Amino acid sequence: MAIPVIDFSKLYGEERAKTLAQIANACEVWGFFQLVNHGISEELLERVKKVASECYKLEREEGFKNSAAVKKLNELVEKKSGEKLENLDWEDVFLLSDDNEWPSKTPGFKETMAEYRSELKKLAENVMEVMDENLGLPKGYIKKAFNGGEGDNAFFGTKIEVLSNGRYKSIWHRVNATPDGNRRSIASFYNPSLKATIAPAPELSEKANQEVEQAANYPKFVFGDYMSVYAEQKFLPKEPRFQAVNAM
Repeated sequence: MAIPVIDFSKLYGEERAKTLAQIANACEVWGFFQLVNHGISEELLERVKKVASECYKLEREEGFKNSAAVKKLNELVEKKSGEKLENLDWEDVFLLSDDNEWPSKTPGFKETMAEYRSELKKLAENVMEVMDENLGLPKGYIKKAFNGGEGDNAFFGTKIEVLSNGRYKSIWHRVNATPDGNRRSIASFYNPSLKATIAPAPELSEKANQEVEQAANYPKFVFGDYMSVYAEQKFLPKEPRFQAVNAM
């Protein structure tokens, strides 16, 4: 089943109302959507994919092939025992944040990824403002709430589900492994400040109380506490995490 594909450029023309409705439906029903004509150039996207692949070959592949996860998988293949592994991260992952060391051997990597982050930030702020409008919240509400009133970052996902009091969905998504070759993912997270308090917007909680007998029960939590729980419950559904942070 195909996920919703939304032409973001139509927000700025005669089809704005229709496009807003499409985004609202995608957030409420699917919890996932693809944007096209979003303003990030194809040339930049191709450069990002190119330097990411080159970085893996030059700086990551050898270490990954010698990792404990890959060695374990190779052992199972050789044994042909049919044994299954649960909750195993057989992936090579590194983060590009402001406070860690970036790969340095791949030509053009840092410059390209820095440009990409800048463009993604602009797009994220536009999407957040669309969510504000669709939820009936003041412009800039999500950005401010997710940063404790300061900073520039925001995050789409479970925190949006909490802030919207369950109106927007954060789905538990997975991908299928390819039988041969590699799968490249360039995931972008706009995380709140670790000090930011995440909770349902009061306007949405009040509306839910008026419309149903019992409003959705989402916890109020500090994002840093949530991330400490997430590190221990990465492969679990979101509900146990909510219970854990609610008990803190």
